[in-house]
Amino acid sequence: MGFSQALSGLSAQDENLKIISNNIANSQTVGFKSSKASFADVFAGASSRVGLGTSIAAVRQDFTAGDLENTGRNLDLAVAGDGFYRLQKPTGEIVFSRNGQFSQDANGFLVNANGMRLTGYGLSDANDPFSEVIAGGAPQAIRIPGNDIPANATTEASATFNFDASIDPTDASLLQRATVTNGELNDGGEPVTQEVPYHFASSFTTYDSLGNERVITTYFRKVDDNTWQAHVALDGQIEDFALVDQNPQLGENEEYDFNRVANWGANAFELRFDANGQLTQNNQGEVDAVVMLDQEGTEIFTAPTSAAALAFVEIPGGADDLEFNFDLLGSTQFNNNSVQNSLTQNGYTSGTLVGIEVQDDGTVVRNYTNEQSREAGQIVLATFANMEGLQPDGDNGWRATNESGEPVLGIAGTGMFGTIASGVLENSNVDLARELVNMIVAQRAYQANSSSIGTRDELLQTVINL
Repeated sequence: MGFSQALSGLSAQDENLKIISNNIANSQTVGFKSSKASFADVFAGASSRVGLGTSIAAVRQDFTAGDLENTGRNLDLAVAGDGFYRLQKPTGEIVFSRNGQFSQDANGFLVNANGMRLTGYGLSDANDPFSEVIAGGAPQAIRIPGNDIPANATTEASATFNFDASIDPTDASLLQRATVTNGELNDGGEPVTQEVPYHFASSFTTYDSLGNERVITTYFRKVDDNTWQAHVALDGQIEDFALVDQNPQLGENEEYDFNRVANWGANAFELRFDANGQLTQNNQGEVDAVVMLDQEGTEIFTAPTSAAALAFVEIPGGADDLEFNFDLLGSTQFNNNSVQNSLTQNGYTSGTLVGIEVQDDGTVVRNYTNEQSREAGQIVLATFANMEGLQPDGDNGWRATNESGEPVLGIAGTGMFGTIASGVLENSNVDLARELVNMIVAQRAYQANSSSIGTRDELLQTVINL
């Protein structure tokens, strides 16, 4: 009597109501993607002119992005664009998700609320927590090593100066003097001191092999037109120096004799400028203006360079000798005040891990108390030829299927992949207003199919009564 059509309608609308209810229930689930039922009519055969009702042909998921919401938590991550996080279950199974609520477990792994580990490209050397991260190869669970970063002795320093070209090297009144030591003690056990004449001095901090701060002071003295001589002290000490005149302080009627300055240690060099105020160059266009001096003040042959090679030995405290190149490329000599314009050096003391952050390309960076940063890994993203072919796996995850195709892996911000935003989460893409309207429509359809069954029942009762 045609009950099958109405029954199929009731069954289909019941399934539709389940789908709508599931969407509404997950309206606050991070990274959730809403679903929609696709209906299809049912016929007995090609010659049939009257259908047998309806069925749910497919349940399609809508993978459009949800709204992004700031959380301020650095391990809350959202993919702004295409891409899924690749997660590894404790069983080793791989699933994919858009839910970026991660935390760090007791072993340092980045995990979601269900204990699934976020995967990506890890350190090149598993035994070296400070080795480089190399993209490529098989993704692995990203782990954040908690090791303290060791101290790094300064090996390179660079600075740019302007030296006052107007200084008259023969005018003793322009000289200043600093008191330094040479590491020796006099008969009374007191450090031997010496006054150093200079026109301009500059200091900066370096680090020895134990992470101790060492103050490097460079005393610059103009000795001739376009020529500046420099002597370098470590923590106020100049090694192996001697002045012919042990007391260079001048009296009121004395003239300064520049020939008295001699026998400096190895940490002495000379800067030479051309008529345009730039460091001089050789015939090949290479800067050769920094010339090392020996203990007699004689020029030591070096390859063309803009750097002075400095070495300090037998440093107090048990650290290794401190050796570094002091590059002065870009320094000038103009008629303006002597000034240090810039300074960098690559040493630092040891540091403790204080936090991690995730960059736009998915690089996970460790930050330390000594203001150093080191990479710990890089998050890998996945995409699919047919995202609608993914199989929901629960816990905000999907599994790859034959319909979806194999995952294509890549780095955030490259190709088809979106960038990763830290401190942000992707909300569910469920539109509550639309779902409520869909529920009303499904309810009316369910009622209508119920009425169809009632009508069929009355007709059947009439036939029986006949």
